[in-house]
Amino acid sequence: MPSRRHILGRSAQLLALAAAAPWLPSLAFADPSQMLQRAIPSSGEKLPVIGLGTSRTFEVSLDDASLEPLEKVMRTLINGGARLIDTAPSYGNAEAVTGELLQRTGTKKRAFLASKLSATGRERGLAQFENSLKALQTDKLDLVQVHNLQDTQTQLALLRELKAEGRVRYIGITHYLDHAHDDLLAVLAKEPVDFVQFNYSVGERNAEKRLLPYCADHGIATLINRPFQRAQLLSRVKGKPLPDWASTEADSTSWAQLLLKFILANEAVTAVIPATSNPRYMADNLKAGIGRLPDAALRAKIVEAFS
Repeated sequence: MPSRRHILGRSAQLLALAAAAPWLPSLAFADPSQMLQRAIPSSGEKLPVIGLGTSRTFEVSLDDASLEPLEKVMRTLINGGARLIDTAPSYGNAEAVTGELLQRTGTKKRAFLASKLSATGRERGLAQFENSLKALQTDKLDLVQVHNLQDTQTQLALLRELKAEGRVRYIGITHYLDHAHDDLLAVLAKEPVDFVQFNYSVGERNAEKRLLPYCADHGIATLINRPFQRAQLLSRVKGKPLPDWASTEADSTSWAQLLLKFILANEAVTAVIPATSNPRYMADNLKAGIGRLPDAALRAKIVEAFS
């Protein structure tokens, strides 16, 4: 039986979520403590499986009108039981917007901040890292990744220095295209990292062949980008009713949840990072981290629904 302290703590979470998302009253009955979490293999630290990407969606100006909906996104993310925010210097204003939103919402201490290096040469990489700290209004980052394998060996060496200094907690590499998966594997075979980020979805399943199994076998955390293929997958089912089996067998009430649960059903996936600027979509995405995940037979039905 849950303790009184646990019940009070959970009630406080639900109240915070309801305050953050009054436009979605049904969320007041969702329990953020039920969000699925998976361990980072190199440390055992657990991360909620739903995160937030900021490419394009957070590339806005720092005026109040632009930040208002994104502030609701941030509150919904954190109060909904999630933590991970993925950004990059190459995403326009996204780092500065993320830093400002974390300050405005008072949620910086609860966030898991991930950014990237996309420079050539050690000094440029270090300067980029310092600029990221300034933009994100912090003195250290949870995760820094070499973006799209740019100057990988040099930047990973720099990141190891920063990790030894306590300015970075985890390091990794990224890419977003199928044809780069072999290159990612080649780096992973030579360079010890904590994380690797790549594309994987119902429509892009190449990672199932070698990349995801390799990460599972070698204790590397995985972040999944492009889960909706830049909304292409959702466009395929626009206007189509959700099959009954989505709710009865996979606890899904939207196509987006079904797509995210398809990804999370692979246990080699640590977290998925869909990007959004809409607080309603953020709230909907969070629900994918709660409830049953599809088994092999149900995953085949999902693939068929999007074929």
